[in-house]
Amino acid sequence: METAQAAPPAFDWKRLIFMLLGVVLFAVVYFAPAWPDAIDPMGQHFPLPKEAKGAIAVFLLAGTWWVFEVVPIGVTSLMIGILQVMFLIRPAKVAFKDFMDPSVLFIFASIMIGLVFTKTGLTKRLAYKMLDVVGERTSMIYLGVFVVTAALTHIMAHTAVAATIYPLLLAIYALYGEGDKPTKFGKGLFIGMAYVAGAGSIVTLLGAARGAVALGFYKEIVNVDIGFFELTYYMAPVGWGMTFLLWGFFMVVCKPEKARIPGLREKARELNARMGALTRNEIMAAIIVGGVICIMSLRSFIPALNAVDKTAIILCSSVLFFVFKILDLKDLEDIPWNIILLFAGAMSIGFCLWETGAAKWMAVNWLVMFQEANGFIFVMSIAFFVMMMTNFIMNVAAIAISLPVALVIAPYLGVAPEVILYTSLVVAGMPFLLLVGAAPNAIAYDSGQFTTGEFFGWGVPASLLLLVVVGIAILVIWPIMGMPITVPTGG
Repeated sequence: METAQAAPPAFDWKRLIFMLLGVVLFAVVYFAPAWPDAIDPMGQHFPLPKEAKGAIAVFLLAGTWWVFEVVPIGVTSLMIGILQVMFLIRPAKVAFKDFMDPSVLFIFASIMIGLVFTKTGLTKRLAYKMLDVVGERTSMIYLGVFVVTAALTHIMAHTAVAATIYPLLLAIYALYGEGDKPTKFGKGLFIGMAYVAGAGSIVTLLGAARGAVALGFYKEIVNVDIGFFELTYYMAPVGWGMTFLLWGFFMVVCKPEKARIPGLREKARELNARMGALTRNEIMAAIIVGGVICIMSLRSFIPALNAVDKTAIILCSSVLFFVFKILDLKDLEDIPWNIILLFAGAMSIGFCLWETGAAKWMAVNWLVMFQEANGFIFVMSIAFFVMMMTNFIMNVAAIAISLPVALVIAPYLGVAPEVILYTSLVVAGMPFLLLVGAAPNAIAYDSGQFTTGEFFGWGVPASLLLLVVVGIAILVIWPIMGMPITVPTGG
């Protein structure tokens, strides 16, 4: 009796079409005749050399391949380095050096912390304690996760928060009773965590590097110092407002299949009791991670510590995990290199757009279109530009290329510089469209609960919601709180 042969898998035409679309976009831009200079309101010209046009071409190919996931996202990142070198956009030594930028190593160390929390069992303890508090309703589980994530980003970098919370979410999801199968609850849990990590990170200077860099940059241009608590005063209503709005958003777009998980609280208590007393490894891991977080937090207040890069500090934890035999070689092999490569490529394309002048050319061209606009429309145009750019390049760079141009145009439209700074910082913290926009996005993706296309799809309405909140802050919230929004026109 003949055995039936399995039918060969159907050819994936969709994958081929989007793969070729990326290649066509690259070719059309790279080989196009020279594009005209960008001219700012002061009459300064910003040319677009061939290398800068090449950077935009790579940017378009990478964005297309990332969104439609035609190859693993880490492999697309490798293409970013390859294209820069093969088409003489930047030398190999420069293009590939960015793959080991300190920010990439910071993400590596953050993921190691998440691995340790999982291996030692600390994550499960935290998950069971949290479930005991929030109970069995899935809507409250969403809210509990979002509030804890947002609160933690006030005292530690949102990358480290995401890496710490991620295994906790895996432990919670395991109790949902659907195995590893993607569900609406799973999508909302992990994507929501990534989004609120961004929302919470805008509230203090400890949530991300972008705040401190932008304030330093602002002082250079406007010669005004903005303090730690002044930033928090204006950012807290927006950051927490977005956190609760995102909870409502995910309750609509990713409404859990089950309204409650019967017996969850009892099960969580039982599992927690079964774990027994804290182990030596749990205590050591907590001391190491707690120590590193304290030192990184104190950098904002102690000048001597501020001189030491936070990447070196957090990498100390990675080394200590092996010194105290909490981790071993097998654990090192479990690192999700796809995610590390994703961020390596993102740093490379970000620096490429910055160093070739492509990013500046795009910023000037975009912002001068609004130089005759109403002041509110102009500020919203900056918000939109920074929000889009921060999905592709480092949010610090997105602010750095747009702030100088915006602050030159602002006085002529009667717009106060403060509102431009705070608006830029709000949207720079919340890249909801692409995984490369922020480390928490990529960490959440490792759950396997959603595709890059799904992330992008829900990111569009979430980004529109963010722009509405920014508009309300500019027109209502910040003026009530005392922020100057307008100044006498300078033109």
